[in-house]
Amino acid sequence: MDAESQSFINKVIDTTAKRVRILPKGTTLWRSQLDYTLRTESITDENGKEVDTYETEGPHPPDRMMPRRDRATEGRVNPKGIPCLYLSDDRDTAMTEARPWIGSYVTVSQFQVLRNLKVVDCTLDSKPVVSATILGEQPKPAVVEAFAWRAINNAFSKPVTRNDDIAEYAPTQVLAEAFRSAGYEGIVYGSRLGKGKTVALFDTQAAKQINAFLFQLEKLNPEYTEVANPYFLGDKALSGETGQA
Repeated sequence: MDAESQSFINKVIDTTAKRVRILPKGTTLWRSQLDYTLRTESITDENGKEVDTYETEGPHPPDRMMPRRDRATEGRVNPKGIPCLYLSDDRDTAMTEARPWIGSYVTVSQFQVLRNLKVVDCTLDSKPVVSATILGEQPKPAVVEAFAWRAINNAFSKPVTRNDDIAEYAPTQVLAEAFRSAGYEGIVYGSRLGKGKTVALFDTQAAKQINAFLFQLEKLNPEYTEVANPYFLGDKALSGETGQA
């Protein structure tokens, strides 16, 4: 990194102390994976003797609910090949983060934290801050700091898609590595897809799975917000004219 980037990272680390929280041992979190695993069920007679079997959908087994060490894909926190345990403090948010489509199945499991974990909570500055620059004043250092941490939370919270350029993940991965190098054991940040928060743990063995459930998505409830001024073609559209050369 150049000197300016390194200076920014140093200032971020210097201000993490205000945003540290302890994730207590025994905390319950959620993790989901798309799809299901077929399992064999028995059909028994009135005496309890098996007379036939059939296959039915069931939750994924434990090994499928853990990050695959040999197949760790690129993420906001982890680079390719280095797994990270992504969890959520809300069940529905965990399932939504898996990006299911209507009719698809989602396996969701509860995980229990095995020890007290020191994590960086990026959500403490998630509320909008009024900038003094809008009023023509020089913003105070505390305001600049809050703006920076809000941007950090937004960057981590941005959903990962297959169409993303992997280079887009580099800034958050650099920050995550800086947090890890500073002795922190994970990161907490918001979700754009649900009401809960994401908890990313650097040590994939820091929490253990305790159960598994299978759900099927029945419907979506999207909400849309207009974010730009519209344009209108008027009479030109009706006459077939577009005004383009």
